[in-house]
Amino acid sequence: MKKPKVADIVGIINKIAPTDLAETWDNPGLQIGDPAAEVTGVMVALDPTPDVVDSAIAASCQLLVTHHPLIFKPLKSISAANPLGAVIQKAIRGGVSIVALHTNYDIADGGLNDVLARKIGVSVAVPLKITSSAELVKLVVFVPVEHLDQVRSALFPFAATQGNYRDCSFAADGTGTFTPLEGAEPYSGTVGELSKVTEERLEMLIAAAEVARAVKALLAVHPYEEPAFDLYPLLNKGVKLGLGRIGRLPESLTLAEYADRLRSVLSAPALRYVGDPNATISKVALCSGSGASLLRDAVRAGADVLVTGDVKYHEARDAEDCGLALIDAGHYPTEIIMVQDMAERLGRALTAAGYVDCNVEECRAEADPFRI
Repeated sequence: MKKPKVADIVGIINKIAPTDLAETWDNPGLQIGDPAAEVTGVMVALDPTPDVVDSAIAASCQLLVTHHPLIFKPLKSISAANPLGAVIQKAIRGGVSIVALHTNYDIADGGLNDVLARKIGVSVAVPLKITSSAELVKLVVFVPVEHLDQVRSALFPFAATQGNYRDCSFAADGTGTFTPLEGAEPYSGTVGELSKVTEERLEMLIAAAEVARAVKALLAVHPYEEPAFDLYPLLNKGVKLGLGRIGRLPESLTLAEYADRLRSVLSAPALRYVGDPNATISKVALCSGSGASLLRDAVRAGADVLVTGDVKYHEARDAEDCGLALIDAGHYPTEIIMVQDMAERLGRALTAAGYVDCNVEECRAEADPFRI
């Protein structure tokens, strides 16, 4: 059976959460390990703690995927005398590579903040603070009429969504001309003679990051020996990406009712909230982990409440001054939900890629460091 290498799985992760989305201070990606090492077991966890690494080793997992990076800053030494060095040495001795997807996964479409939005009942969620927009390219290719559907279907997986629409393309009739030269093996026509062929001009928008894969898929199905295609850079912007999310509840609740519901769905032993318990909550801003820095963005967006973790005293006072309710559900409860999501997504992606002999499992060795 085909076994993935560490680099193959890192490639899958980079499609889920491209590293170029990460904040400048962040350090996602492969932390330690051999990109060429084969992987038969993957463990997903929130933090690369000693217990988590031990769990990965015990489960015969060669790759540990975590949300929080093991290494944030350049190291001057790797000594077992300090906790970070000890974890690095433990992982290396146990044959465990470690890869992190952090703020890139927070920001990515379908990433952790979208997972949190679904979990806490927020629908039609859009980014709270825009950090970037996907760059778009228009791909134009000329296709014989009888092959239009085949080529279009091969390109649809790479087509950019436009609002709530996918599989967007345009085709128009035309006539292509070419004269095959000596050594050519034309799909139609004769060497040395001018040919005129009825063709379709097929156009679609492609995310710039997907262009290489789209062209590869195009060349694999196009019948011509030398397909004619153009790539146009565009000023149009694609999907807007950013930190946090904002959306609406299916039905309004009081702040106290909503806080109690979050305590239950996030399995939080307790949570804190700021604001009038009887205030009506319908428009919700959220940010997994530590997101109180988005308080002003939530106010500008007209949110009734900001759901996040790690709220400080003066941030709570700022929220009061702005008339914004706050729910501090904790860093761990708002992020541990990534484990199940990422394990399921990696499992599906590996199966789709033909890596049926690679097991993906959720780490069971983690717990919130805070006790109440």
